[in-house]
Parts: sequence; C-alpha cells; structure tokens
Amino acid sequence: MILLANKECPWRCLMCDLWKHALPRAVPPGAIPRQIDYALSRLRARPEQVKLYNGGSFFDPAAIPPIDYPEIAQQVSFASRLVVECHPRLIGESVSRFRDLLSPSLEVAMGLETAHPEVLPRLNKRFTLGDFAKAAGFLRRHGIAARAFVLLRPPFLDEAEGLEWAIQSAAFAFDAGVEVVSLIPTRAGNGALDRLREAGEFAPPRLSSLERALESVLERRQGRAFADTWDLEQFSRCAACFEPRRQRLQRMNSEQIAPPKIGCVVCGEP
Repeated sequence: MILLANKECPWRCLMCDLWKHALPRAVPPGAIPRQIDYALSRLRARPEQVKLYNGGSFFDPAAIPPIDYPEIAQQVSFASRLVVECHPRLIGESVSRFRDLLSPSLEVAMGLETAHPEVLPRLNKRFTLGDFAKAAGFLRRHGIAARAFVLLRPPFLDEAEGLEWAIQSAAFAFDAGVEVVSLIPTRAGNGALDRLREAGEFAPPRLSSLERALESVLERRQGRAFADTWDLEQFSRCAACFEPRRQRLQRMNSEQIAPPKIGCVVCGEP
C-alpha cells in the first residue's frame, strides 16, 4: 500500500482521522507521480497488487489531477491489480477512462461504513444507500471490481447492534455488486468519536465481535471478506486469548473459512 500525501478530504466523515496527516492545500500536477516514484524506489520487490490511497477520493480532480493519470498508469504497469479508493458520488466516466489507461485490472474501494438507515446519515458520509448501489452498479457494468469498507460498531449502536449491522451491511454491499468487503473495527482517537465516547454514544467493539462478524460474512459465501487487523490489541479484553484470536482472524483472512472457535476459559468469550 502506498499512502499518498494530499489535501484534506472535503467529505469530512465523522469517524475519519486521516485529516491529521493531510497537507494544507492540494498538491500540483506531477506531485502524485513523484510520490509514487519515491515509494516504489524503496520497495525490495514489485508487488502483484498495488494500493494507492490518498486519504480521500482518487477520482476527486482536486486531489489527483486527471492530467497525471497516464503517468500513474505507466508507473503501476508491472502490477496485476491496482486498488484505489473513492467516494461513491464521484464514481463516473473518469473511472472508466482511467481504467482504459491501465495494464493492471482496476479495483475501486468505497466506504459504505454501514447500511443502517439512521446511522449512515449521522456519519456525514453525504451519500445514500441508493448512491452506493448506483456506484457499485456502474463499476460492475464497466468490468471494474469493487470493494466496500464496513465499520464494526460505528457510533450510536451498542455491541449487539454493531455486530448485526456489520453483517447486514456486508450483505447489502455484496447484493449491490461488490466483490470484496473489508470489516473495520471502529477506532476512537479522531476527536469526534472521543467526544461521543464521553457522551456514551460510542464504544469500540470487542475483538470477539470482529471474529463473529467475519465468520458470519464468510459463511454466507457472497464474496471475499477480510478483517482489518491493524493495532488489533486495543480491542482485546483478555491477554490470555488475544494471540489465538489474532491468529484465527489471520487464518480467516487468508483461507476464507472459519476455523474452530477459541472458547477462552479465562474471559469466557466463545
């Protein structure tokens, strides 16, 4: 994954913390290819898949100048797949034009976050479920793969609701036409979520809930599903079973099947 430095995303979603690492203004034409050159020059080997994430939307022309598309396409020509991220409302002809420049296949990741009809508007995503389905349909019709990010326990939901709506949201994304769902446990630390936590309207999910969400989504066999395991220990409530649970999640990510449950005798979590 290559994280590109750029201006703050204009959408300013409630749970996002990428603004902490944003630049004060948009980068000029040519800056993004130079960043990619810098990153690729430090890789020991050329990966088969490249992810270009910029803390916003790849197809926002104020973030990634379209004049840079041909050079970016040439830079990643060694890969078999390129993954970029974009807001659903920016999915359109610019995506297919960029796809036509590429040697790798293109996958576009979109942050669905949740299909909960009341919570989604409160996340300040500024799109509807219909917008998401329309974007996924556009990508499918143009032969472009789609990935959805789904939050486990976003604000305003308790543990049980957060688990159930993560599963339902993944099902919605697959029904809309995405091929991959990434389940992301909602993390505090961006300021807004910390204030909601103090007000009793948010709490991070349990590690066992992430396990249950992933195994439930995999059991439906609608598509590939993965759990985000970055900084996973913050969601653990038991040191005795943390490592077995981490390894179980990694197995599910790599094998796409659910191994036997952990069943910790110390904390009692299944």
